[in-house]
Amino acid sequence: MKYDYYYNNVPGIGLTRNNLVYTSLISQDKKIFVMWFYNDSEYHQGQNEVVDPKLMEEKWYRELRYLTLMNDFYPEYIPKIADINHTDKKIYLEIEGLDFWNRAGCLTENYNSVLPDWQQQMLDIVRAHKNLGLYKYSMHPSSYFIVDGKLKSINYFFCYHEDEGPISIADHSSHIYSTRQDTMKEKIKAMGLDWNKPEPLDRLQLLCFESFRSNYTNSFVDSARKIYSD
Repeated sequence: MKYDYYYNNVPGIGLTRNNLVYTSLISQDKKIFVMWFYNDSEYHQGQNEVVDPKLMEEKWYRELRYLTLMNDFYPEYIPKIADINHTDKKIYLEIEGLDFWNRAGCLTENYNSVLPDWQQQMLDIVRAHKNLGLYKYSMHPSSYFIVDGKLKSINYFFCYHEDEGPISIADHSSHIYSTRQDTMKEKIKAMGLDWNKPEPLDRLQLLCFESFRSNYTNSFVDSARKIYSD
């Protein structure tokens, strides 16, 4: 089977990397998505954030650990795992076409036309994370695919269990796009957080939700926050 690099087509910008950490691949029939934990210079075009092999190894480990944990307890919320190549650090996932964000033309106002109940489905996934004691900070709408009308979550490389932490934002800045860092910095002072010092995972989860208000509706963000606040 042949695979191509996978990009998001953002209005006014054009083709952009689907992920900052790993290299995204998609089969030519759009039925398999590959998370390749390899620093591919051609794909990242000189904007390679994760260049340290040890850090990439950690990201690979986290994706394996928490994606398979979801597969054990909530398999309905992730794409079916078609294969895992431990040697090449590739995870093959069964999908149906482009990711949720791409399907919506990378525009929040189109979400409802793509999947009318996306908000409830996404909140169910957030609730599953909370039930498992997970704090998932990679919440970009390109982190979801739609299979048989159901949202499927990926990108657990930026995920921590409640037994871990605290962590600092500064130590994870390579995972966070520059514009989102700007948004987060605006929120940090108001929330009494620090960019450089370790912070509790639950407070960082709330910061994460706040930083994604530009990608989701306020009602979704408010509801997601409530799940982790209760």
